[in-house]
Amino acid sequence: MPTVGAEGAESVDRVREEFVQLWGALGTFWGVPPTTARVFGWLMSRSEPADAQQIMAGLELSRGAVSMACRELREWKLISPERVAGARRVVYRPETDLERVLRNVVEIRKRREWDPIRENMRDWIPALEAESSPENAVFLRRLRAIDQVMERVDSIAEFLLNGGTVTDFGLKALLGAGAVAARLGNLARREAQSFSGKSTPPAEPVPDLDPEEQES
Repeated sequence: MPTVGAEGAESVDRVREEFVQLWGALGTFWGVPPTTARVFGWLMSRSEPADAQQIMAGLELSRGAVSMACRELREWKLISPERVAGARRVVYRPETDLERVLRNVVEIRKRREWDPIRENMRDWIPALEAESSPENAVFLRRLRAIDQVMERVDSIAEFLLNGGTVTDFGLKALLGAGAVAARLGNLARREAQSFSGKSTPPAEPVPDLDPEEQES
């Protein structure tokens, strides 16, 4: 019969595994591969930073997968490499301040996705406005709707990046964020129904080192 200590260890292992799997599944929502998200979740579940070998063993991943995941997490500023004193070994420490995690994720998503959309809108909308036709009018209406939603999303992102916190949002801001999501959904439904013909109801710093370059 297992001892209390063994049962406790089993519980920790179970919670860690479930946490890592869930974090990996949620990774797509913030734009990273599941493996990368799992590595971050696994590091978050530990009291101490870990090196590439430990990550490989803990998650049963290849060296290449760990290398790619750590590179991506460093770009997102979600982990920091630290050199172990007296050795070439590098360990990775996760960012555990969740406000900072959220801010870093928003910063990358904004730079990769939202900023290019808004920059192109500044050219696309005037170009369509200059060409009057029924076809262009439909396209122009859709672009304007997307631009309005992206403007709202961008304002929320700027609020966070300029030091605002989730707590500062308050009920009004949270409702506003919900309205953005609802508007995106309503826009998609209206456009789908317009094609179907149906009416729409209202509605210490260290250099970059790959795991392959490290020594245990």
